[in-house]
Amino acid sequence: MRILLLVCLLPLLCSTGFATELPKAGSWHTVEQPLTIPVLQRDRTVRIYLPPGYYQPERRFRVLYMHDAQNLFDDSTAFAGEWQVDEHLNALAKESDLQLIVVGIDNGGEHRTTELSAWSHERYGEGEGQHYTDFIVNLVKPYVDRHYKTMPDAENTAIMGSSMGGLASHYALFSHAEVFSKAGIFSPSYWYAPQVFQFTREHTLPKSHRLYFIVGELEGEDMVQPMHKMTQLLSEEGHPNQHIQAKVIAQGKHNEAFWRAHFSDAITWLFRPL
Repeated sequence: MRILLLVCLLPLLCSTGFATELPKAGSWHTVEQPLTIPVLQRDRTVRIYLPPGYYQPERRFRVLYMHDAQNLFDDSTAFAGEWQVDEHLNALAKESDLQLIVVGIDNGGEHRTTELSAWSHERYGEGEGQHYTDFIVNLVKPYVDRHYKTMPDAENTAIMGSSMGGLASHYALFSHAEVFSKAGIFSPSYWYAPQVFQFTREHTLPKSHRLYFIVGELEGEDMVQPMHKMTQLLSEEGHPNQHIQAKVIAQGKHNEAFWRAHFSDAITWLFRPL
């Protein structure tokens, strides 16, 4: 049985650089070679979490794409504490057999703000979010679908991020509704790009697509009110209310501890059965 499993997984071993051992299920690993954002010519590290049941024969898995991968799995690389994505998903797998592959894409450091916005800002510079999103859709996702046991269709593919990553996830869902059907939009920086509201009006989502919004009251009105405005806009545009989850948390602050605390709830809601 082990020989058969090894033969079946040889493409994964070769393509991800794990020539002598398989990536560990229930844990995360770094893709050996960074991937390059073509137009921007910037290398980007990709970190991938495999669920506990990853090596079960014939089983394939839904996929969650996330920004700011430095903050997802490891305190030593996190800006202000990690999300503990692997711990949360291992617990969910045990409790409910909700098992996902997570593809985390490192942010660009000094380029993070412009890469995560599709719109320019007079203070921060020209928006590069279209190039970054195209990188995910046209390079990262095909790589992952080719080398890992994914369910590649839109129904089984989600995207999630916080702050500027929330703005980026919103843009990705609406610009590539044929690729993603779910978005976790944590503390979205809509203040940065007011153009996002007109963009949303011009891009109608399929009625089945799901959006999970969350913001903390302690983040301030500049964060809370734009999120209210966006969810109201979506309702007015006819998106089903049962596919919109919007939460304002009384003591929530703009930090990883807040987002970490609500990660499992968001995942459970986004991937719940229809």
